[in-house]
Amino acid sequence: MQAIVKRLKRAQGQIGGILKMIDDGRECQDIVTQLAAVSKAVDRAGFAVIALGLRQCISDPDSHEMDVDSMEKLFLSLA
Repeated sequence: MQAIVKRLKRAQGQIGGILKMIDDGRECQDIVTQLAAVSKAVDRAGFAVIALGLRQCISDPDSHEMDVDSMEKLFLSLA
């Protein structure tokens, strides 16, 4: 989970940079490029959380409230 937090904090910093770019009147293309990078980072964090949950469900299915169908629904919500 620490790697996911690190990825999200990096994305948070990128969002701050994007806001500054907008304030500074930077080119639309540069802003969109950075938005795409942030979007990809957040998506990857979401997939990593789901992968972690799936691993936990597989290793000890009785100890978690989430079942495979619920995990699949979460996964598809990111797609």
